[in-house]
Amino acid sequence: MKIIRLLIIALCFVSCKKEKLQLHFLNEYIVKDSLLIDNTIIGGISGIDFSNNQYYMVVDDAKNPRILLGNIQIEKDSIKAINFKRVIEIDTTSKFYKDNALDLESIFITSDNKINLVSEGAIHYGKNPTIFTVDSVGFFKEKINTPAYFNANSKAKPKHNAAFESSSKSIDKKGFWAAMEAPLKADGEEPTFHKTQSPIRITYFDNQTKKATKQFAYQLEKIDKPAKGKVNLNGVTAILEYQKNHFFIVERIYQSGYGTLGNTIRIFKATIKEESTNTLEVQSLKEEAYIPLKKELLFDFESIQEQLTDSIIDNIEGITFDPRLSNGNRSLILVSDDNFQVYGKQLNQFLLLEIEEK
Repeated sequence: MKIIRLLIIALCFVSCKKEKLQLHFLNEYIVKDSLLIDNTIIGGISGIDFSNNQYYMVVDDAKNPRILLGNIQIEKDSIKAINFKRVIEIDTTSKFYKDNALDLESIFITSDNKINLVSEGAIHYGKNPTIFTVDSVGFFKEKINTPAYFNANSKAKPKHNAAFESSSKSIDKKGFWAAMEAPLKADGEEPTFHKTQSPIRITYFDNQTKKATKQFAYQLEKIDKPAKGKVNLNGVTAILEYQKNHFFIVERIYQSGYGTLGNTIRIFKATIKEESTNTLEVQSLKEEAYIPLKKELLFDFESIQEQLTDSIIDNIEGITFDPRLSNGNRSLILVSDDNFQVYGKQLNQFLLLEIEEK
């Protein structure tokens, strides 16, 4: 009996032990300003995905929406070069393009090599957020149906420039996730300097049915630094499912008045637990009780800011897996959207992080 009890205790310890996950900064690579490829500027990179042994990067340029294809050269666990190969220009003659506003924020390539793009739309002008597919030369193929409360003119009232912001292929390749940047007005308040109910929705879409089948709420952090200007906001800019029901979530706080140091970038681990509420059919999170994803801070870029160019952590909007490092650990690439520097000095910043799992 004693041996049996010891075996039960040992099995419980193995099955119940907590996962330990750490992220380590490895290096930074800056792409020079005003570089051209196929007569277009390299900049405004708002999403990235590694697939087919190359990187797909979507450019947030409403007048000329496009995708950059290239390679990131890793040597001795550092980014040594980024080689942009070609541009896929999104067809702007289609009815879909003319009926929608393409504020492209994220990209992912499915197992059947479809290029999927996520757009915030233009809420002020009644243009809905969209998720859609293009072919290898940029022609529109199909649009994914999304819940009606995300529509620009819905009673839920999505915020302009804070709708669909990020996406991730599911780890089992059977679907994908799409996340809002900020809360719907029907769901909660925008983050401010005190704790608020500020949930964003992360929705799962099934590849076969092309429909949303589940959804979970994720609570945003409050803003910690004092205000120096009129703009003080926080939202989710990138997500990545790294194992089933476990995500890396990038939150970006932006505050005007701080110049080039206006961004606070953090990576959280978020987990779907058994008790997490499926909010797909909930019209207003303000009006119903729910349990959000469990979250935990993994990495704050303030901790390594002095190692970055001019101590700038820029407008990080993309995250993807990179090939394994020399020690066998997985790694992450993060990329910033420099807004083509129309708001002042920004960087085309690529960051390499190591994932350590214990």
